[in-house]
Amino acid sequence: MTMAFSEKQKRVLGWWTRGSAERGRDALICDGAVRSGKTLSLGLSFVLWSMARFQGQQFALCGKTRESIRRNLLPGVLPLLRELGFRWEEKVSKGELKIRCGRRENTYYLFGGKDEGSAALIQGITLAGVLLDEVALMPRSFVEQACARCSVAGAKLWFSCNPAGPGHWFYREWICKAEERNALHLRFLMEDNPSLAPETRARYERAFQGAFYRRFVLGEWTAAEGLVYDFFDESMVVPPPEGAAERWIISCDYGTLNPTSMGLWGKFGRSWYRVKEYYYDAREEKRQQTDQEYVQRLRALAGGREIETVVADPSAASFLEALRREGWSVKKAENDVLSGIRLTADALKSGKVVICTPCADAIREFGAYCWDLRSGERDKVKKVCDHAMDEIRYFVATIVAGEESGAQFFVGAVERREW
Repeated sequence: MTMAFSEKQKRVLGWWTRGSAERGRDALICDGAVRSGKTLSLGLSFVLWSMARFQGQQFALCGKTRESIRRNLLPGVLPLLRELGFRWEEKVSKGELKIRCGRRENTYYLFGGKDEGSAALIQGITLAGVLLDEVALMPRSFVEQACARCSVAGAKLWFSCNPAGPGHWFYREWICKAEERNALHLRFLMEDNPSLAPETRARYERAFQGAFYRRFVLGEWTAAEGLVYDFFDESMVVPPPEGAAERWIISCDYGTLNPTSMGLWGKFGRSWYRVKEYYYDAREEKRQQTDQEYVQRLRALAGGREIETVVADPSAASFLEALRREGWSVKKAENDVLSGIRLTADALKSGKVVICTPCADAIREFGAYCWDLRSGERDKVKKVCDHAMDEIRYFVATIVAGEESGAQFFVGAVERREW
């Protein structure tokens, strides 16, 4: 194997081996900073352990979605397995991966734990082990059901995640109780990833502020506080670019009594600029608008430009249908709030998205969009001054993040069915 591993990664790779003092642990938890090398070492170790200890058994690889496992875990792990003489065959439609080495073969099923209903997908299967990647993003019911399926003698549980708030159920039930649960807990920092160049590490350190810096750089389970985008100020606001955009997209957060916010986005070079907006507060105006009226306002915002698609609030069923009937291409937005906020913060700080001077209501909301410090167990934002914020988050999570993950997934998915 040509890849170099850090001492902490080596500990992950060897904790289950006969020479390790930690081999009697029932679970491994790897949390900490982003880009710290925990996912790669955990995934490789999981496969090596399962192939060394079992023959003809079933295992589960779990992410928030099947696609996230294929995108985040498999492209790094499978080439290393090939160097070690392993072969595999993936049946994408079945979410099934068979891995072989010599005469030994095991089956690995891919599961997505995106909501409470996902627990039913894994119910009933018998497993010899489970790997849960980004476990903090999964509902507790799914995680507990996955763990409950591991009834084969010698089964072990493998977890990885970036930190969330200190009230998160996984932090309270697994990390705080690691010894009680006979789990090995390893906290990773970026310095534990030898493949991360110093300049890349510095860029990631600059990308986060406040609570997100403490979580994703320092690896701490810390509470959110203050403004959500506490780094944003009017020095980041620019006039709309001159010239023709390569692409045009409109994002929308739809409200009846609550405000409706629409943003017109143009792609200029590597960045998306929010060049114009439409914002309507029915309570303030003392008049609700119909779906058809909002379609007309959207058409006016487009201003005759060729709009590629409208990214809209997935819960606005009647408005989405009105847009389709008028011939607009519609895409339902990704709506994971915390993940979307993190992606939006990164996109703003890196210049992937830029807010322009005509977007007065969005600029106003950036200065008032706050964490709800009374939210208890889970991170929440106050449901005030959040309509342009939601609409911008929809755009980033659906379009900007989709561009990047789509390109990355394509590279990782090129014809690797059989080796």
